[in-house]
Amino acid sequence: MSLPRNPIILIPARLGSTRLPDKILADIHGKPMIVHVMDRAREADIGPVVIAAGDEEIVAAVRDADGDAVLTDPAHPSGSDRIYEALTRFDPDGRHDAIVNVQGDLPTIDPHSVRAAFEVLADPAVDIATIAAEITIPEERTNPNVVKAVFAVKPPDSVGRALYFTRATAPTGEGPLYHHIGLYAYRRAALQRFVKLPPGLLEQREKLEQLRALEAGMRIDVALVDTVPLGVDTPADLTRARDMLSP
Repeated sequence: MSLPRNPIILIPARLGSTRLPDKILADIHGKPMIVHVMDRAREADIGPVVIAAGDEEIVAAVRDADGDAVLTDPAHPSGSDRIYEALTRFDPDGRHDAIVNVQGDLPTIDPHSVRAAFEVLADPAVDIATIAAEITIPEERTNPNVVKAVFAVKPPDSVGRALYFTRATAPTGEGPLYHHIGLYAYRRAALQRFVKLPPGLLEQREKLEQLRALEAGMRIDVALVDTVPLGVDTPADLTRARDMLSP
């Protein structure tokens, strides 16, 4: 088994957030949030980092920080569609054989978690990789906003094959539940196939895009990581991020 040889990290970002408008450009200790995410992604030391931007303002902010950004169609329905357009624009010759998709609102993402997702692709049978952490807060077990990854993993193993993703409390019975973290690593062919698939029935029911891949028979493996990164969705989240990233 061997890893893809020429990966790239793509970070989808757009300004159209309803709960926290323009959060991608929110200032965190003198830098826009998207630049913090870019910095964490660079620390993963996987390959080049490119922002798939839905707005000119994001492109300008990234380039001001000496980063790479590609302007994409602002009407894309998902981050997967956005990163695929950015990939074809940035790398039309197909040099990059794997793509790591890091969400643009995770300024505290651990670079080791980014690497953990990518390293799952060492298994050639895996189409898509993602990460999850064990739920330790009891209330999260029943919270539909906490997506659960259903997969079997037994110590000392830290990677298992995804059987399902759900907003419900699953599986039942004694044992850990796992908080899915929306960071993905794709083989290039898998991403190309995925964005061309029609929305799945379960995807539409659960409002979880990754179920489209499972419905189509694609293999997703999940790596266990230690922490869940803070996703910035509200003013309170932004305050927490500033506290966590305080110099």
